[in-house]
Amino acid sequence: MIKELAITLFYIILTITSYIISDKLYIKFKWPILNPLLLSSCLIIIILMIFNIPYSTYNKGGVVITSILGPLVVILAIPMYRNRYNLLKNFIPIVGGIIAGILASFVSVIGLCKLFKVDNSIILSLISKSITTPMAIEATNMLGGNSSITIIAVAITGTIGAIIAPMVIKYGKIKSDIAKGIGIGTASHAAGTSKAVEMGEEIGAASGLSIAVTGIITILFIILINKLM
Repeated sequence: MIKELAITLFYIILTITSYIISDKLYIKFKWPILNPLLLSSCLIIIILMIFNIPYSTYNKGGVVITSILGPLVVILAIPMYRNRYNLLKNFIPIVGGIIAGILASFVSVIGLCKLFKVDNSIILSLISKSITTPMAIEATNMLGGNSSITIIAVAITGTIGAIIAPMVIKYGKIKSDIAKGIGIGTASHAAGTSKAVEMGEEIGAASGLSIAVTGIITILFIILINKLM
């Protein structure tokens, strides 16, 4: 029992330390490729490979962090509350933007997978890539996909979204903070929202709202798809 607890604690400390180091490097250099989530993940993967540590062993600590991170999402309610009047005033355009983002995600996943003749089970596993992991897993299970593939797709989607969001906003000449937040939250869920919060409170609030609304609408779409299949 004590040994198991020590192992769990060690991998929790390893994960937190890797993230702190990655975050300090990002703060110092401000390079998008040094996104703390991406860099810390790479550091942990390298350590596991060097010391030949099975993922199942590492995940004894990782699962604890994952279970803690879920409830922490409620922190996003703070900027949402502070900007509630502006968000409510633009609620219809916000919902319209989110639906457009969801449809774009569905069409791109299905279209590209069909183009490259990807197996149908993979398609079903990728459809929910732009919502938070717990909801994405349930959505994939409803469709009969592979939840392991979904988890990887969600992580990659969020990480890439957090990295490229500033560039898309800059070169797309997007001026509205709400539009910035909606785009980030709809496309790259919590990982992207962490970047949105860094960019500004109103952007973070809009992105946080998008996570919830995108998740709900995506699940409703998937339930409809499931009934039609």
